[in-house]
Amino acid sequence: MIAVIQCAASKQPYAGRLVKQDGKPVRFVADPGSAPGDDTVVYARPDDASDKGASWRAVLIEYNKKESGNPLALLPAWQLYDNRVYGRLVEKFGLGNVYILSAGWGLISASFLTPDYDITFSFVKPEDAYKRRRKSDRYRDFEMLPTNTREPMVFFGGKDYLPPFAALTSSINAAKTVFYNSAQMPQMRRCVLKRFETRTRTNWHYECANAFLDGTLTAV
Repeated sequence: MIAVIQCAASKQPYAGRLVKQDGKPVRFVADPGSAPGDDTVVYARPDDASDKGASWRAVLIEYNKKESGNPLALLPAWQLYDNRVYGRLVEKFGLGNVYILSAGWGLISASFLTPDYDITFSFVKPEDAYKRRRKSDRYRDFEMLPTNTREPMVFFGGKDYLPPFAALTSSINAAKTVFYNSAQMPQMRRCVLKRFETRTRTNWHYECANAFLDGTLTAV
């Protein structure tokens, strides 16, 4: 089975970042132009051009290909987010069967070395509007889940993450179970929709994933 879970705003405080050639760290956001002033970092979108010419996304791909270690101390995606459930999913299904739907990078494998970033599909406070990725924004999202897989798939994520999940898995014909929390069933083609009832409203998908891991919730 393949487990896909949305990313989280809360990252590990020791998470590494990509850097410019002069050593200044890059902070990835959805709208660099409206980000708060901070001379200690460079704001950028993942698909902006880096100071090496290629996009930062391409720089990240090359960094993951290097065999010379991990000098920037980037964390594998499953370790980047500050919640135990990512680790529990890896323990249950294995590193190669867990994927994260990242608002900054797309559908990435749990093992992918991922820099710290502040991008979300969800609504945010007005002062954090620079973090919110909008439907009109153009991203060259990663699609790391093999299109030829036939493994059944489960997805844990909020309503703002359902459209990108549908888009990034549209070419995959495997059985997909999507858990949701809203009173109204979402529209998701070629997916089994299963409501997870809880009074939790913020980050309810963590509770859902833990229930699935504990065996109190099933995909059928």
